[in-house]
Amino acid sequence: MNTLPVQALSQAASGSSPAPREKTSRASSFWRGHLEDPAWGRPALLGLLALTGIAYFYNLTASGWANDFYSAAVQAGSSNWEAFFFGSSDAANSITVDKPPAALWIMALSVRAFGLSAFSILMPQVLMGIATVGVLYAAVRRYFGVQAGLIAGVVLALTPVAALMFRFNNPDALLVLLMTLAAYATLRATESGRLSWMIGAGVALGLGFLTKTLQVALVVPFLGIGFLIAARGTLRRRIVGAVVGVVALVLSAGWWVALVQLIPADKRPYIGGSQSNSFLQLTFGYNGFGRITGNETGSVGGGGGGGNSGGMWGQTGIARMFGSEFGGQISWLIPTALVLLAVGLVLRGRRPRTDLRRAAYLMWGGWLLVTALTFSFMSGIIHPYYAVALAPAVAALVGMGSVEAWEHRHSSVGAIALAVATAVAATWSFVLLSRTTAYGDWLRISVLAIGLSAALLLLAIRWVHRKAVAVIVGAALASGLAGPAAYTVTTVSEGHSGSIVSAGPSAGGGAGMGGGMPGRAGAGRPGGSAAGGGAARAARRGPTGATGNGPGTTQGRGARSFGGGGLLGGTTPSAKVIAALRKDASKYTWVAAAIGSQTAASLQLGVQRPVMPIGGFNGSDPSPTLPQFKAYVAAGKIHYFAASSGMGGSQMGGSHAAGQITSWVESHFTKVTIGSMTFYDLTSPTS
Repeated sequence: MNTLPVQALSQAASGSSPAPREKTSRASSFWRGHLEDPAWGRPALLGLLALTGIAYFYNLTASGWANDFYSAAVQAGSSNWEAFFFGSSDAANSITVDKPPAALWIMALSVRAFGLSAFSILMPQVLMGIATVGVLYAAVRRYFGVQAGLIAGVVLALTPVAALMFRFNNPDALLVLLMTLAAYATLRATESGRLSWMIGAGVALGLGFLTKTLQVALVVPFLGIGFLIAARGTLRRRIVGAVVGVVALVLSAGWWVALVQLIPADKRPYIGGSQSNSFLQLTFGYNGFGRITGNETGSVGGGGGGGNSGGMWGQTGIARMFGSEFGGQISWLIPTALVLLAVGLVLRGRRPRTDLRRAAYLMWGGWLLVTALTFSFMSGIIHPYYAVALAPAVAALVGMGSVEAWEHRHSSVGAIALAVATAVAATWSFVLLSRTTAYGDWLRISVLAIGLSAALLLLAIRWVHRKAVAVIVGAALASGLAGPAAYTVTTVSEGHSGSIVSAGPSAGGGAGMGGGMPGRAGAGRPGGSAAGGGAARAARRGPTGATGNGPGTTQGRGARSFGGGGLLGGTTPSAKVIAALRKDASKYTWVAAAIGSQTAASLQLGVQRPVMPIGGFNGSDPSPTLPQFKAYVAAGKIHYFAASSGMGGSQMGGSHAAGQITSWVESHFTKVTIGSMTFYDLTSPTS
C-alpha cells in the first residue's frame, strides 16, 4: 500500500503550487489520468478505490438492519411516496424521524430497486465512502500532486470511524460526502473565479442541511474565508461569489423546509423530535443549539452544562477528541495534521493572495478546528461516530502537509516538520494502542520503535543515501497508519447495530453516553444472553433473509437496550409475533403501536406493516396525544399496543402523552402474551 506514495515522495520536486491540471484526450483520460501525472498515478487511484470497496463491502450484512430507527423509515419510504418525501417512521405517516430525509431518500430508492434487505440499505453507504475517498483525492491532488492525493485517500479509508459509518445507515455517510464535495467545489471556485463552482458548493451544503441540519454549517465559515481571501478577481466579485453560494445553499435546502412548513399539520406526519410539530423548532432546538447547551427538550438526558463538567454525554473540554470515547475513533493523526497545518501555513505565508495551497490549508484546517472544538465543548447529545465529520479534513491535511514538508526536506523547516509529524503520529498511536489489549504489545511497541527511528532519520534526510529514502519514508507512513489500520480491520470484521456504535475493539475507546452508560457493550436482551464486551454475536434471520436485531438474541456491537427493547436498541419479533400482527393486517392502519421508535421500528421491520412509534424516538414527543390515540382506537385503526419498556415519561421537559396513553391502555384493554412479548389487544376492551 505504501510503495507508490513512497516512490512519488522520493521524486517530489520543491516549489510552488502546480498550475491547474489539464486533462488528456477522452480516449485515455480514465486510465492514463492527467498528462502531468506519473504513469502509475491513475492505476494507483483505481487500486485505492477498489481496495476501499473490498474492505467496506466485506462482511457488510453482519450488522443486519444496523440502526432499526432509520431502516424502518427506509422500509416505509420504499413502500409509500408520502413517507419517502417526509422521512416518516412508518408508511401510515404518523411521525417522521428526527432528521431531514435526504439520506433516507437514497437508501429507500435502493430498496425500491433491489428489494428490502440489509444489503440494499447499507450498499449506498459503502458507495458513498468510495466516492468520498475519490473526491478527497481529487481535491488534494489538484494542488499538491498525486502522492498527496493518495496519502489523503489512504488516511481517510483507514480512519476507523469512517470504516464504521460508511458501512452503517445513519445520515453521517452522506453528510461527509456532501461536505467533501462542497470543499472541492469551493477550491475550484477559488482557482477559477467561476460562480458555477460556488453554486455547486452551495447546493452540496444545502443537501447536507437536508441530511443532518445545522451540522453542515460547521464547515461553512472557513470555506467562505478561504474563498474570500484567495479567489481570483476583485473583492466585489469575491463577495458576489460568496453571496451566490449562500443563495444556492438556502434554495437547495429551503424548498423542502418551505413545503413542510406550509403544508397544514393535519395533512402531513408529525415532525419527530420537536415539541411543537415544527421543523424549524427541531432544527434550532433539539438538533441545533440544544446540542451545544445540553438543553434539548425531550432528550434522554442533559449534558455537562459546559466547561469541564461531566454529564449524560460525557466530559467536555479541549481533550475530548483524544479521550477514551473519541480517541480510537478519529484522533490517530489529528496531532500530526495540526503540526503539518502549522508548517504548511508558515511555508506558504509570503505567497501571493491567490496562492491555492494556502487557501487549501485555510479551508481544511478551519474545517478541522471549528468542528473539533464544537464537538469538544458541546454539552448536549453527542456520540463517538459524530467524529467521522473530522475525517476528510484530517486526511487532507496529512496528505497536503507531508508533501509540502517533503518538498522542503533539504531545509531545516522541512526536515524538522517531517520528523516531528512522524514522531507525534507514532507516539500517539502507541498511547491509543495501549488502551486496548486486542493487539498485544508487539504492535504498539513496533509502531513506536519504527516511528521514532524514522523520525530521527528524517532529520538527516539530506545526507541519507538515495536508495534508503524510500525505506525511511515507508517506515514513517507505516508507523502512522498501522494503528488505525488495525482498528479498521477490527471494525469491518464485526457487525454493529443499535443507535450508539463505535469503531475498533471494545476496550479502545468505548463509547457513547457518560455517566456509566457505555454504548459499546452488547447488552443482554430479555430472554437472551449478554454480549460481554460487545464480542458476542448471533445470526438473526429476518423475514427477508437479512440478519437483524432482536429479542431473545444478543445485539450487534454498539447497541444497548433498556427493558424490553426501547431507547437505543430494538428487539426482533419472533415468528409468533409476526404471525399475530400480520393476521388481518389489511383491516388496520397500524398493526401495532409502541412507545419509542426503536421498539416500533423493530416490529415494523419484522412484520413489514406500519407500526406507530408513540412519542417518536425518545417517547417524549406529543404524538399522538391521548385524545388522538383514543380516536384512532375507536376508529379501529390500531390492533395491538406493545407493553411499555419503561419509556414514555417526560424527558427534559418533553411531553407526558406517551405515559398517559400507556396508563389508559393498561386500564382498559386485555393483556395478551405472544411469544415472549406482551401486548394489549386494542380490539378487546376489558369492559
